Amino acid sequence: MILTVSVREDLHALAVQHAVRGRGRELHIVESDAIGGRRTLSWRSHRDGPPGSGRPATVLTSEGVEVAVEEADVLWWRRPRADQAVSAGAGSAHERSLVDNDCRGALGGILAASFRGSWISPADATDRAADKVFQLAVARDCGFRVPRTLISQSRAEVVDFVRETGRTIVKPVVGARGPSLWTRMLDDPGSIPAPSFEVCPAVYQEYIEGCRHIRLNSFGERMYAALIETEDLDWRPDLEVPIRPWPVPAELRARVAEVLRRLGLPMGIVDLKLTPDDEPVWLEVNPQGQFLFLEPLTGEPLTEHFADFLLSSTAGGGPA
Repeated sequence: MILTVSVREDLHALAVQHAVRGRGRELHIVESDAIGGRRTLSWRSHRDGPPGSGRPATVLTSEGVEVAVEEADVLWWRRPRADQAVSAGAGSAHERSLVDNDCRGALGGILAASFRGSWISPADATDRAADKVFQLAVARDCGFRVPRTLISQSRAEVVDFVRETGRTIVKPVVGARGPSLWTRMLDDPGSIPAPSFEVCPAVYQEYIEGCRHIRLNSFGERMYAALIETEDLDWRPDLEVPIRPWPVPAELRARVAEVLRRLGLPMGIVDLKLTPDDEPVWLEVNPQGQFLFLEPLTGEPLTEHFADFLLSSTAGGGPA
């Protein structure tokens, strides 16, 4: 059995669930934003009595089925940190925070204490790999060219960085739920008031020339990439551009695999950019990035590939 932790109505989770069930295996979704307001979680520190007695840790699925955590072979840790839908109607900000934090903490703690199968991907590795600074350092150690990068709150440092580096982009360090914050070109940092920089750190990065972007989906030992051709700095707002499957060269495949191995990630969604000289430049990896949108654009059955990957990670090693 596979457990998936994600938000309600997550298309990725639902599509993969359908694919897994089509193979005669079971995948249950635990909605991380629907824990509050119903009897979703249960765990005891002691299960007294003879072996086999006592109540195991259980979770309630999106379909209202109670399942024992220890019966799962694979845990797809997709979208675990979400505010609770029920907390939106709570009284004070403090009360909403209590509901959100306790539901989030109980879910993570119960799974960490009770699940004994394969994590896709481990919670601690997911958190660490999501750190853009850390993953850039690992990618560079693995032989990738990475953009010259500054994280700062100082206008003077940013001005100096732009002067030394040339064309520079700016993007969030982590970002926030809600409207997407697209990557932007930073033209004249000296014209921006210093307090604007001091509000919070941001990522200032060397602009990589070229118009060929690579979205690489690594599912275990298999990799499926798309080439996205656009002059836009950030390709995400406009998918009406040429997008096609891109065969991953063996050398690049090996380097990506080594980065993910060092990050402790069985899977990862990697963004690269090809320079005019065809050099792949590492931009970032999202431990649980979006891939479903590429399926109709490239014709690559990524949902089926990912279902195969999850099933290959189970105790049975594949479809029944």
